[in-house]
Amino acid sequence: MSNIAGKAYAMNVVTPSNRKITWVNRLLFMASRGLPANLLGLLGLSIIHFARWVIIRPQDWPDLGQGKQVLKNDYMLFCSNFNGTWDQYIDAFSDGIPKGLNLFWYSASKYPQSIPVTDFKRYITYNQINTDFYYNATPGSAQRDVKAAMKVYDAVLELAATHANQTPDEFAAAYRDAMFRIQHCLGEPGLGPVASLDTERADINRGSYVRGAQNMFNRER
Repeated sequence: MSNIAGKAYAMNVVTPSNRKITWVNRLLFMASRGLPANLLGLLGLSIIHFARWVIIRPQDWPDLGQGKQVLKNDYMLFCSNFNGTWDQYIDAFSDGIPKGLNLFWYSASKYPQSIPVTDFKRYITYNQINTDFYYNATPGSAQRDVKAAMKVYDAVLELAATHANQTPDEFAAAYRDAMFRIQHCLGEPGLGPVASLDTERADINRGSYVRGAQNMFNRER
């Protein structure tokens, strides 16, 4: 399946934005960087590796031999890597920072708001672009696995540093204390869990509806 590398899923969404009001979005992005406390709902979602919003102006599109693009809109590029299924990610986003999402896509054309989530998922589906090439340095590890491994690594370095100056009994006590602190970090990395077969069957059953809705959306656009 495209977009997946190991346990991670890459999402790219490109949405047209009204050029008359994208300056508002730029101000909102500046405010978000200056006041990160407003993004605590996003930062607290441990399934997310990163999320980035970028405004692309018509003159910023590269010419790779196809000729200069003639565009009426600015475009919002949203890129993110996360662990879990597509539905889980959108649900977590909508639940975690619904107001933040509405601000980030403030200038996006026909943006339906992040709640109700069904309309938001439909909007993302229509504007998502598959990831053809995707490199993952730790394909068998999710974000939590990497953070857990770093804690184990730090604990081992700490034990190595104190080993030379401790008696066997002291080192045994330090070892037991370290193992107690990192015992929840000793999981085994590997392949991600298979998404529910019920979800797969539901996707198949609603396939004709999604295709029909996509065709209607394209005609209206």
